Amino acid sequence: MSMMSVKGFDAFYGRSQALRNFSIELKSGEVLCLLGRNGAGKTTALKTIMGTVRPAAGTLMLDGKDLTGVPAKDIPRAGIGYVPQGRRLFTELTVWENLEIGLWTRNTNVSALDHALELFPVLKERMTQRSGTLSGGEQTMLAMARAMCINPSVIMLDEPTEGLMPSAIAGIRDAVIRLRDEGVAVLLVEQRVDAVLSIANRVAFMDHGEIKAEFDIEEVRANPELLHHYVGVGR
Repeated sequence: MSMMSVKGFDAFYGRSQALRNFSIELKSGEVLCLLGRNGAGKTTALKTIMGTVRPAAGTLMLDGKDLTGVPAKDIPRAGIGYVPQGRRLFTELTVWENLEIGLWTRNTNVSALDHALELFPVLKERMTQRSGTLSGGEQTMLAMARAMCINPSVIMLDEPTEGLMPSAIAGIRDAVIRLRDEGVAVLLVEQRVDAVLSIANRVAFMDHGEIKAEFDIEEVRANPELLHHYVGVGR
C-alpha cells in the first residue's frame, strides 16, 4: 500500500508565511479533500509538495522514500501527478502531444496512456486537435489524463470542477472515484462542497496555511455545522 506523508511544511512568499506546520497523510485508495476559504493556502500546499514552492521546513515522504528538497522536475518522476488550477496545458500542442509529454516525464509505456484514454474516451476522438480549442471539461480531462500518463501512485487535483458544466463535473467525479477504486491516492482541492461529499473519504479544513481539523466524510455529512464553521457554507 502506497502512502504519501507530509510533515511540518512551512512555506513563505517573501516575508509572508503561506504554510504553517502543514501535515497530512494520504493512503492508496482514498480521497482526501482540502477545504478552506480563498487564501487558506490550499494551492500553496500542492505547489510545495510539487517543489515549485520550496518549503522552509518539513519533510515529504512517498512510499518510504524521502523526497524533501528534491528538484521539482523529479517529483512527477517519483510518482506524484498534479493537475494544477487552470489546467496549464500546452494549448498550441495537440491532445496527443500533451499526452506524450506525460509519457516522457517518467518514461512510462503506452499502457498508461491506454488506461487514461479508457477513463476519458472522448479524448480518443480529439488526438490531433489543438488542446486550446477543447471545451473546458475536455481540457480538464486532458490535464488529468496527462497526469495519469506517469502512472502515479498519488494524484493531486486543484479545483478540477471550476467553471465546468454539470455533465463535465459528473465525468470528472466518476474518474476520481475510478482512480480511488484502483488504488490511487487522491488529494483534492475543491471549492464545491457538493462535489466533495460524494467522493471524499476524509476532509481536512485549512485556514491561514495550516490544517485546523480533519474528519472522516461521514462526520462531515452528519454535521453540516462543520462546513459552516470552517468554510462558511451550509449544505
